[in-house]
Amino acid sequence: MIAAYIDLTKPRILTLVLVTTTLGFFLGGRGIHSFIELFFLLLGVALVCAGSAVLNHYLERDIDAKMLRTRNRPLPMGVIQPADALIFGIVLILAGVFTLWWKTNLLTAFLSLLSAFLYVLVYTPMKRISWLNTSIGAIPGALPPLGGWAAATGDLSLGGWVLFAILFLWQHPHFYAIAWMFKEDYQRGGFKMLPVVQPDGRGTFLQIIVFSVFLIPVSVMPTLLGMSGKLYFSGALLMGIFMLALGGILALTKSHGDARKLLKATVLYLPALLFLIILDVKF
Repeated sequence: MIAAYIDLTKPRILTLVLVTTTLGFFLGGRGIHSFIELFFLLLGVALVCAGSAVLNHYLERDIDAKMLRTRNRPLPMGVIQPADALIFGIVLILAGVFTLWWKTNLLTAFLSLLSAFLYVLVYTPMKRISWLNTSIGAIPGALPPLGGWAAATGDLSLGGWVLFAILFLWQHPHFYAIAWMFKEDYQRGGFKMLPVVQPDGRGTFLQIIVFSVFLIPVSVMPTLLGMSGKLYFSGALLMGIFMLALGGILALTKSHGDARKLLKATVLYLPALLFLIILDVKF
């Protein structure tokens, strides 16, 4: 039962959120000067993120039961009752927002609550309505580093927005690769993902290429703003070009194998980028 409740919180997504939040806190504060502050920041963000994931499971439990990749989740399997999941998710979010308001600041608490609202009450139902759900969902996905920045600085200055933009753009090739690989499953569940709406893939591949192109100049902006040096600039530029090339290959072949290669590249891209910016940070 404990494992089932943990599964509801989507631990892999939670880990990514905590890493990007820490990055924003680190860069905004020009280093980590208080690990106590960082602890309460991550605790609050983790609670809100986990609660949002639980409520996402709750709202999509009927669809999850129809899809091959999700039918073994705790709610479709009947391991956890929907009412229990609903209460669990709400309590986690409220506890997280209160923790951030009490131990961090009101701005960070607001950003975390906004992220939960957009993810649960906008992005989740929008997946049944419009293919634009991917771009809408990328907004709460990009807020964690901005929240970390706000926790360290108390404001939303340009450096925080650059981190937000990098995360926002990166999510598009990442999630569109997933959507192409599992388009039949999404169709089975009734999700209006772009590969379901346009089965030939033209729109999907266009989105991948366009956002990959925009990601390249945005990803090197930390260097232009004096936040990092030449090592980060070179690494970000080369990785961005490589990911764009994989997107172009996928557009030509339309194969699941090349979609998987792009997905793997996006998975490796983000931690590599974060490692480079920490390694080459300039205060």
